Amino acid sequence: MQARLSTLDRFLPVWIVAAMVVGLLLGRFVPGIAGALDAAKVAGVSLPIALGLLVMMYPVLAKVRYGETGAVLRDRRLMVTSLLLNWLAAPALMFVLAWVFLPDLPEYRTGLIIVGLARCIAMVMIWNDLACGDREAAAVLVFVNSVFQVLAFGALGWFYLQWLPEQLGLATTSAEFSFWAITASVLVFLGIPLLAGFLTRVIGERVGGRDWYEDRFLPRLGPWALYGLLFTITLLFALQGDEITSNPWDVARIALPLLVYFLVVFAAGMIVGRLVGLGYARTTTLAFTAAGNNFELAIAVAIGTFGVTSGQALAGVVGPLIEVPVLVALVYAALWARRRFFPDQRMSAGSLPGTGPAQS
Repeated sequence: MQARLSTLDRFLPVWIVAAMVVGLLLGRFVPGIAGALDAAKVAGVSLPIALGLLVMMYPVLAKVRYGETGAVLRDRRLMVTSLLLNWLAAPALMFVLAWVFLPDLPEYRTGLIIVGLARCIAMVMIWNDLACGDREAAAVLVFVNSVFQVLAFGALGWFYLQWLPEQLGLATTSAEFSFWAITASVLVFLGIPLLAGFLTRVIGERVGGRDWYEDRFLPRLGPWALYGLLFTITLLFALQGDEITSNPWDVARIALPLLVYFLVVFAAGMIVGRLVGLGYARTTTLAFTAAGNNFELAIAVAIGTFGVTSGQALAGVVGPLIEVPVLVALVYAALWARRRFFPDQRMSAGSLPGTGPAQS
């Protein structure tokens, strides 16, 4: 039996498209809205958008059964394949795609490479939940990505923007990234909702027990993740609506390599996960955590390093413009793959954001 979907869940693609359109229209036709949204910042990101991201992350992290994360850390196949896909394969693929599709546009090319280095720590939790992936595995992989992001982002930026192009006889780009900007982004967009989610589960289970917490409390909290997602998408597109609508050809050129990137990395994650025997839930989590990107960090780094009106910043903004609809489509692709390639497995590890645990 399939989990019952709420109206919010069933029409999620419609709501997301509507949020994108509303945001673009606001950014295009409401004077001063971009400046107002960008006036106050948290970790280099507009304060209203930061609040939307926190609201989006908190309910998903409140669903995680933290006592079961130890089993994820002991799954060497998952951990090794995730590290290889996230920190070797995905950045290398983005580097190649950026040079193949944008050889004559160095600013956009640099922006794309930065997007490829910013591994996902936020929105991936939503896509993983919608596709009924392993929630505990997602929390662990997001945490691991966060640690690597702080330690490796600057070094990888230097490698892909300076050292490697120089060795290949290509043009180089400045790779001076702020360590504080990266650390602050991780602490704000993962640390705060992770702590809040952990404390909510611990206190909730102590007060009402696990059955009450998961059967009564979480279904009421769950929809707020999607409310936060829609709010964030609307504001994000409002912030750059005028820039996007004024440069449609540039947006299209940036979008094409991003589309290829998301599809290839997600497919690679699904194929590798099935080949190494991870099962549907963890294979799906592997694919989404590899394909998703930390657009808030990419935008913050691009703006902080190259300026708010730079081509690098525009490339960062186009990231979620493509990522959001593509990864929503990949949720449906994952659920189709579950029926086609994992027919004997229950979807018990994850649940839809607006419902209780999914059932097979």
